Amino acid sequence: MPITPLVRIRTTPLRLLTTVFCLLLLLFLASCDAGATTPRIYSTVPPISSSDWTTYHANPARTGYLANMPDPHNLTPLWQQSLDGSVYAEPLVVNGRVIVVTENDTFYALDATTGAVQWHTNVGVPVARSILPCGDIDPLGITGTPVYDPQTGLVFAVAEVQGFTHLLVGVNVTTGQVKVRRPIDPPGIDARVEQERSALALANGLVYVAFGGLAGDCGDYHGLIVASRPDGTGPLLTYQVPTPREGGIWTPPGPSIDAQGNLYVSVGNGAVTQGDWDYSDSILRLSPSLQLEDGFAPTSWQQENATDADLGSMGPVLLPNGLLYANGKSGEGYLLQANQLGGVGGQLQALHVCVAFGGAAVRGQSLFIPCSDGVRQLQLSGVHLSTGWHAAQQINGSPVVGGQTVYSLDSSDGILYALDAATGTVRASITVGQTTRFATPTLYQSSIFVGTQNGIVAVGVA
Repeated sequence: MPITPLVRIRTTPLRLLTTVFCLLLLLFLASCDAGATTPRIYSTVPPISSSDWTTYHANPARTGYLANMPDPHNLTPLWQQSLDGSVYAEPLVVNGRVIVVTENDTFYALDATTGAVQWHTNVGVPVARSILPCGDIDPLGITGTPVYDPQTGLVFAVAEVQGFTHLLVGVNVTTGQVKVRRPIDPPGIDARVEQERSALALANGLVYVAFGGLAGDCGDYHGLIVASRPDGTGPLLTYQVPTPREGGIWTPPGPSIDAQGNLYVSVGNGAVTQGDWDYSDSILRLSPSLQLEDGFAPTSWQQENATDADLGSMGPVLLPNGLLYANGKSGEGYLLQANQLGGVGGQLQALHVCVAFGGAAVRGQSLFIPCSDGVRQLQLSGVHLSTGWHAAQQINGSPVVGGQTVYSLDSSDGILYALDAATGTVRASITVGQTTRFATPTLYQSSIFVGTQNGIVAVGVA
């Protein structure tokens, strides 16, 4: 019995010709898209959760705070994994994977629960200290903390490779496959004496990379920020601190970024010690396209330049109500208005706090500062800061906060401390092994990950 269609379609010659034309047009457009210059760098992107740690100190403002983490009665060892080089960068956590980079120019992904290596990818041969004019890392490979881009599923880091080249590398977070590989040294610079130590930042559809100098301040280096599209195409954007020499942007947190996409960076000492301010020894605000918008420097900037006692050693941290806090080597802390930094001497408040190195953390109205003589608490009330508790001298690593607990490292003895955020009292401690001076913990659910000189250690909150 013949099947009667539910709908009868009458096809005229004109309609048939139109249909064929449309099909051919669609095939043509598809072939054009397949040959486009912008690469398709991912197919599926793993979801991220609120407990994932995808950039230095968890977010673009660099506050280092995970609200829903339990507070410990004690800290217990979970696992440790030896890797092929020292870990200077803070580990990331993306969808149950711990992402670690080493000074051997290698990316690793480890299972957050077991520490098993899921993949590893080497992207180059690092530079030996013996062929550098100065420095304190040997070999020099990937130093700055990477950043994860949830739009592309790529983890980005900068690898220094033989030939004195800095490569922006993007690898697939699921497979480790290299998808982006781009030299990012601006024309005219001496790449031998530029070091990428700061954390990368992601905002405004761009990956931002900061440069300073090597330990010892040798050579003709300049503080720089470079920005690239995540697909590795298009021109690089560049900002250079307008000092004749130095003015490095090197502190481990890298740029802090506000809700409007503006960047805030701390700049080290510059070459100028008299005359007009050269924008060194400063906090600078840059637009998303890296145009200089505003800046702050202490009235003592000339003397601080001369004595290497500058603001460049701690990253600026964004606070509630449009405020910003800066601290450096001079011992002075500065409360600033982020949208009006004020130029030379334009702070809202200056107070003597400590010599600070690394990254701070923020929980509500409380700040936790990485003082060289022990972590200190500051309390914010309106536009006024006051000092709170002070941890023991050896607990001086860049802090992070989980729940109501501050975590900080004693890098010299390789001990991780858990401190009550309200009082500074030690809740618990555990030995994790030797770490670098600027190591900072990563928090995830009820686990803590610490990069060490040999690899990575996982600690449980019990």
